[in-house]
Formats: sequence, C-alpha cells, structure tokens
Amino acid sequence: MERGGLVMERERRRCVPGARSWELLINIRLCYSLSFNVTSTNATTKESYTYTFRVCAPVNGQVNAGLVQYNDNVKESKVIGRINATQLIGGSDWIILIYGDGDQYLNFCSKERRKGMVMISCNPKVLGAAFSAVLEERRKFSDCFYLFELDSSVACPTVPHRLSPGSILIILFLVLLTVYILGGFLYQRLVLRAKGMEQFPNYYFWQEIGNLTADGCDFVCRSKPRGVAAAYRGVGDEQLGDDEEEERDEHLLPM
Repeated sequence: MERGGLVMERERRRCVPGARSWELLINIRLCYSLSFNVTSTNATTKESYTYTFRVCAPVNGQVNAGLVQYNDNVKESKVIGRINATQLIGGSDWIILIYGDGDQYLNFCSKERRKGMVMISCNPKVLGAAFSAVLEERRKFSDCFYLFELDSSVACPTVPHRLSPGSILIILFLVLLTVYILGGFLYQRLVLRAKGMEQFPNYYFWQEIGNLTADGCDFVCRSKPRGVAAAYRGVGDEQLGDDEEEERDEHLLPM
C-alpha cells in the first residue's frame, strides 16, 4: 500500500510544469483519489466506449495514463492523454485540465497524438460528479481533441471570510464592556477599598437603573388601573361581615 502511494505521489510531482499550473493543481488536489467513468456511444459507428479519467494519477496502473478510452466492442484501450503532458487553464469558476501526448490516430488528424480536455465547472455541492463525454473532434487535419465535462467544488472561487459591520460593533462592545467591568472592579477594590457588591463599578447607579426599569415595566405591563379595589373576595368575607353587624346589634340592646 505504501509503495502504491509513493508511485502515485511521484506521478503527481511530474504532472504539471509551470508555477501557474501548480497553483491550479493545488486547487484540485481534493480530486486526486477520485476516478471518473462514463460510457458513450458513437452515433456513426455505433461503437460503445468507456472513458476513465483521473487527476494526476495513473488509470488502472498504466504509467502516465491520465485519460483512457476503452472500446467495449473490440476490447481495446487507447490512451487519450498522459499526465506528464499536462496543462491547466483557470477562470473565475472553471478549470480546464488538458492531457496531451496520447496514442496516435491511425486514420484521422494527420496521425497526430490524441489530446483530452476536461472542463471542470464550479458546483459547490459536489466534490466530483456529472462526468460526461461531450465530443471527439477528429474531422480536422490537426489539433484534434476529446472534450469532457465535470462538476466539482474545487473549481469554485474562494470566498474570503469577512466580518460584517454588525459583528465588528458587537465585538467592540463586548471588549469595552469587559474592560469596564474588570477595570472598575479593580479600582473599587484596590483604590476605594470597597467590599461585596459595592466592588461592582457604579453599583448604585446600575441599581437605580434597575429600579427605574422595574417601575417602568410595572407601569406598562400592569393589567388593572391603580386605586381600583380588588374584585375578588374571600370565601368567608360575607360571613365575617354578618358576624360584625350582629355583634354591633347586641351592644345596642338594653340590658
């Protein structure tokens, strides 16, 4: 397993020349361990092909083979592009990976070597998906190519994380509040020799603020007007009133 990992790492080291290409390669490094496959049928010859693509890693152990075409009818494979002949072109939300130096055409494109291009488009929801074969351009005398598409989050632009103005204000408020409490506490304790709750800075001021807040809440939220007698009477209120009247009547009777 370690030997296979060393071989793969060696392949990656010689994958891309040029500083700019290395920068783009770092962006798509998360796809190193992935293998992409798609089956396509030629509309003219009716032959079925299976394409296998890997990012800077050999396909099925074939040295330098990064993009391979397998003919399902005749059971024959062709290397479309090799990882030691790689180019990378990048935009704001796309990356084109080009593998060149593939196997030669026999009857097309002046028998030049095959070349494959993979258009990687930004899709923040997937690491690698929707790999598809778009076309094979071989009707020209030269510069023929295979074109593929792939959706991946590695082609998405990096969004810098910035604090909003509201977050900055909240952080500033918390810092000032912390300095106020700690500084005031030390001043009250060490300079004024305060004890207990009086060590809290401006203790009486905040106590008065709390009282005023409670009074305001009581004034706003009270459910009945002030000065109105309670409508509720206890169960024995009427009986107590009757007993008091009877006692007063007994005192009025002549002896």
